[in-house]
Amino acid sequence: METFAAEVFSCFARADQRRWGEQYVRGPLTDGARKSMEPMAVRLGVDRQGLQQFLTDAPCSNQLVLAELAWRMETAIAPVAWVIDDVSFVKDGEESPGVAPQYCGALGKTANCQVVPSVHLVTDAASCPVNWRLFVPRQWDPAEAETREAEAIRARRNRARIPGDVGHVVKWQLAIGMLDELESWGLCPALVVTDEGYGQDGAFRLALTERDIPYVVGVRSDTALLGAGACRTAPPWGGRGRRPVLRYRDKPCSARWVVAAAGRRALHTVRWRVGSKGPLRSRFVALRVRPAGRVIRRVCASRDPPQCWLLAEWPPRQPEPVKYWLSTLPADTPLRHLVRMAKIRWRVEHDYRELKSGLGLDHFEGRTWSGWYHHVTLVSVAHAFCTLERLIPKAPTAA
Repeated sequence: METFAAEVFSCFARADQRRWGEQYVRGPLTDGARKSMEPMAVRLGVDRQGLQQFLTDAPCSNQLVLAELAWRMETAIAPVAWVIDDVSFVKDGEESPGVAPQYCGALGKTANCQVVPSVHLVTDAASCPVNWRLFVPRQWDPAEAETREAEAIRARRNRARIPGDVGHVVKWQLAIGMLDELESWGLCPALVVTDEGYGQDGAFRLALTERDIPYVVGVRSDTALLGAGACRTAPPWGGRGRRPVLRYRDKPCSARWVVAAAGRRALHTVRWRVGSKGPLRSRFVALRVRPAGRVIRRVCASRDPPQCWLLAEWPPRQPEPVKYWLSTLPADTPLRHLVRMAKIRWRVEHDYRELKSGLGLDHFEGRTWSGWYHHVTLVSVAHAFCTLERLIPKAPTAA
């Protein structure tokens, strides 16, 4: 741990910051159910005030630490994909930065919580979060409020020490911002995988395509699609009036309809990995299509949208498919690989479970923007250390 912490925190200018960083990372790894400031300080035998001051006021860069972490984990894990997801932290009060009534994935309903998108390097064997963004709801952005409410919002932001240039940004744009930041660190994903919370937005998919990043993203059953062979045509011009414009003569169909038209005969049984209770199998169909949503049609007005894969899971004894994905992986991609990539998000659920229940990701009790970012960064370092320890081959024990 000393060696690992010294390398990860080498970007800190002062020796005391490096020492406090190591101490804080040790905190989540100690015994004890609660990983908030006071119980960690007691178990570590260190000054609580010094640990608190480091967390809330130390002028150290979280992004430099995450960049160092990302470089190391990229080499150690050799990820097959980057997964974008988000996690929710339930809160009781109203002063924690970004807290508001919003959909909470942990509870499956609207609740008072913080929502945090993240990027994870992923393989079937290991994974690690390497970037985070705290979502700022409209209730925390004075630009989104009337004058009278804006003053109250500014006062609350000042108490939480939220930087003035941070406002409400939709989650898919936060995700693209994290990808751009990782690219500025010299890292590039082989593939991006998300659920339908991000993948359903055509603007998000277009942003990935503009960056030449292939993807496998979840979508809803009502996603508008055209057949792979669809192209824009115009009727003959008679020489009078305005020339006919190119447009699709076929109406877009939903993903559900496209799969239903292919029928059950197009289904193939695929086993994508071995779970805790044995091999995981289901039935899937993969079809070549063109996206046809309004955002896609507007951006691709002068050209045909590129073909992509529509992947659907249709388990036995189900009347219709239960999940859908779109993917820009090559046309010759084997079905089993498509399925494996679509399902690889399970590693992130494993991350969140370990980060929350084992390392105290959601135990932070402070109310400042910088303190929150320091906390999630240092917990990510603790998680990376655990991941690397698991990857190191263990020496054989004597019989």
